Amino acid sequence: MHYYYLIYKPYLILSQFTSQTGKQTLADIFKVPKDVYPVGRLDADSEGLLILTNDASLNQKLLNPTQHHEREYWVQVEGSITHDAITYLQKGVAISVVGKVYKTLPCKAKIITQQPFIADRNPPIRFRKNIPTSWVSITLTEGKNRQVRKMTAAVGFPTLRLIRWRIEKITLDKMIPGNIIEVSKPEIFKRLSLT
Repeated sequence: MHYYYLIYKPYLILSQFTSQTGKQTLADIFKVPKDVYPVGRLDADSEGLLILTNDASLNQKLLNPTQHHEREYWVQVEGSITHDAITYLQKGVAISVVGKVYKTLPCKAKIITQQPFIADRNPPIRFRKNIPTSWVSITLTEGKNRQVRKMTAAVGFPTLRLIRWRIEKITLDKMIPGNIIEVSKPEIFKRLSLT
């Protein structure tokens, strides 16, 4: 029997069920059948939407780089981000991937003008009165290691907080860190635009 779960991975939780380092993992928060695992990953210092399943076909379809599934990230950056920086992000920027220069694919990027309605992070972002922050939406169809953080740094606005908000038509919506929702196979395949 296949299981499908949507979770909101909290900050500082590893995207795996076992740990050799003593750090907290998904197993410390989510109780799911033994053969269920995450599709893809989020770094420990990132948070947001993850899919858990024991359906290997979903894993192959979603992580296949030829499929170009959209993943939208809400990113809090240090400083008041400029429209020039957004344009650079949209066109693709040079980042380092495994020690080599890599130009990111064109992406969707825009400034989020209103503070997004999301749960506070625990622990919170360090507040600095003299340095403003801004929020940006970045939608990628690729997933290099720490790509979003490298991209915002490349245009001069380091990432402070990173939340994966959406994968295709699945969003966090009203979820808060630590939430889990079980969904059916037809529903998840439809919302991921898979057949």
